[in-house]
Amino acid sequence: MSKVSIGFRGWRFDEEEVFDDAGDYRSFDEMHEDTRARLRRLPTLMDRPCDACYLLHGDDDESRNTPAAVYGEPRAEVLLCDEHEVDFYYWFLEDGGEQHRGTEELQEAFREWFADGGRAPEWYDGPEHVATDPGETPDPDVPDPEIQNVELPEDEQAGIDLRPEIEDADELDLDLDAEYPTGDE
Repeated sequence: MSKVSIGFRGWRFDEEEVFDDAGDYRSFDEMHEDTRARLRRLPTLMDRPCDACYLLHGDDDESRNTPAAVYGEPRAEVLLCDEHEVDFYYWFLEDGGEQHRGTEELQEAFREWFADGGRAPEWYDGPEHVATDPGETPDPDVPDPEIQNVELPEDEQAGIDLRPEIEDADELDLDLDAEYPTGDE
């Protein structure tokens, strides 16, 4: 079973889990939970800047590079452009970053290291990547994130409830008027 990157380098997916025999995306129901979470997160990441560029240049779009790689856990990921990916690799492999592997602290730990002036030395090359033509990758059947990015006044915004519905919730014996102790008591 081969591994593939989709959209960015970094996150790797089992090709057979993501694509069917015809080369089309499988339904999310056929994928492991971690794979689903990462694939659903990708469209949101497409419009975000490289984390390192953002730390250096803030909101100045002209100075920020487009991310080429993503590392870390969904919602706590590090997005990196080609220029700064080598800094991440150096931090992760040579300067203690590996202790954060698989944790949500990875993102914040890298950002702190980078903001404190952490950089890869000139001689450090990082890994080599094998690139394939992105045009050969089929488009997933995922809703366009721009459809959800509607600017509404806060009082008119609707929340999206991603929690599974609990059957027979009306029959649960819940006292929603109960008063609970607070930290001040």
